[in-house]
Amino acid sequence: MASIINDINRSFGLAFGLVPAMLFLVLGLAMQDKNACGSEDDRKRWDDRYDQDGYIAGREPLVFLRDNLDILPGGRVLVLAMGEGRNAVFLAEQGLDVEGCDISPVAIEKAKALAADRGVSIKAFEADLESYTLPQEKYDLITDFYYLQRDLIPQIKVALKPGGIAIMETYTVANLELGLHGPRKREYLLEENELLRLFMDAGMKIIFYREMIINDERAIASIIAQKPE
Repeated sequence: MASIINDINRSFGLAFGLVPAMLFLVLGLAMQDKNACGSEDDRKRWDDRYDQDGYIAGREPLVFLRDNLDILPGGRVLVLAMGEGRNAVFLAEQGLDVEGCDISPVAIEKAKALAADRGVSIKAFEADLESYTLPQEKYDLITDFYYLQRDLIPQIKVALKPGGIAIMETYTVANLELGLHGPRKREYLLEENELLRLFMDAGMKIIFYREMIINDERAIASIIAQKPE
């Protein structure tokens, strides 16, 4: 009898042990499916946006990048969320070794076409920056324009070579307060001095920082920061 009871107890123990494990597995798979679905949704949304004649942001570089070219290093550069490639191509025209990534295959093809039209070469590749890990100490320069992913900033520091520079510009919450152009969700916008704090918290040396309204159209924050030697 004792043997039978022990067998029953062991069976119930195994069953109760398996239930949490199975639940954990199911929830994990569901989360993977959700993340994959989110990436696909983002990819389709940006593909749809870029799938049109012409270049939605134009073919010329961002003014902030162009105006600060003289203080940016040469060498290898990574252009994050490069869109249709206007900034990546501009940097390639300056003789830099340019890599550019984006989640949209349509944008990547347009960036390659723009590079070919300008007679330069860029390495353009598809990457979802919410899951892609930047390589360590590979780049002399990293750019990030109008793409806000706060947890990417520590990665930017890691991916820079010692002495490397990051340059970034994107929207602030003043767009909502003033009704200007830009995202409508607050989490996609920088709070006052937030960009400055993010780079300082990452241990970067601040070379230049500003917050301003451009042409009464958009409120932005811009930064140039250097990884310590």
